[in-house]
Amino acid sequence: MSASVPTHPQAVTPTFNRAWLTPLELGGLAAIWGTSFLFLRIAAPAFGPIPLVALRLVLGAAVLMPFLWRARSALRPALWPRLALVGVVNAAVPFTLFAWAARQAPVGVGAITNSMAVLFTALVAFLFYGERIGGRRAVALFVGFAGVVVLASGKAAGTSVAWAAAAGTTGAFLYGIGSNLVRRHFTGLPAAAVAAATLACGAVLLLPFAVATWPTEPIGMRPWLAATALGVVCTGFGYAVFYRLIQRIGAPRAAVVTYLVPLFALTWAWLLLGEPVTPTMLAAGTLILGSVALGQAPAAPKAK
Repeated sequence: MSASVPTHPQAVTPTFNRAWLTPLELGGLAAIWGTSFLFLRIAAPAFGPIPLVALRLVLGAAVLMPFLWRARSALRPALWPRLALVGVVNAAVPFTLFAWAARQAPVGVGAITNSMAVLFTALVAFLFYGERIGGRRAVALFVGFAGVVVLASGKAAGTSVAWAAAAGTTGAFLYGIGSNLVRRHFTGLPAAAVAAATLACGAVLLLPFAVATWPTEPIGMRPWLAATALGVVCTGFGYAVFYRLIQRIGAPRAAVVTYLVPLFALTWAWLLLGEPVTPTMLAAGTLILGSVALGQAPAAPKAK
């Protein structure tokens, strides 16, 4: 997904009557979202970051539009300025940052930094909303930032990836802000409809900039196919599957997909683009994914 793992705005009681389906859907979604970084790497050089993201948002919103139409009466006019804000913070800007990073560095850089979104969600809740962060999450954040430093110190084809790592980390931080905004302003609303609305708002706000920066050179078929798959499959279909998972198993268990996305992204890049998995990526990925797992682990029960 080159996307965050947003906090679901509805309180849902998980059901497990189809537990056999959950691992299959989690693995499939991780594979789909892993390809999003591959598609960014293919399409971003041809389109440029802003036109590519505008196209991605339009296609993703179109796939999710039936959910928005079905819940249209629940989205009061007063909510739309907030939906537009989330569309910018949680979609338009971070998507653009990851697209820019994809032009500068291998797939693994964006995929690994994207995983920090889960930790940044906890950090933003602590900084701006007064939620306790706890010792375990504080340690997890420290380890995660150490992983980003390690990643930024690496090179690809002799060129530093520090700016790409910084862009991906900033995008992940914006996902953390967006997740908190969704949780606090859209509680009780259908999540897929909120996703459709925010993607649509992001598309509308980004379109003028996309038109102004649209490439003058012809765009080949391969980038067009990658951009279409990015919007339809990774964004539209991916979000629909993710919210289906949340409704069935709850948001914390659905967030497990975050740990799997970089593994698939690195695998796809190695198999299909021939990008090597460097020791720096492995070390940074271990630190960041380990920190995410630590931050998400349930606290041990207190002795009575």
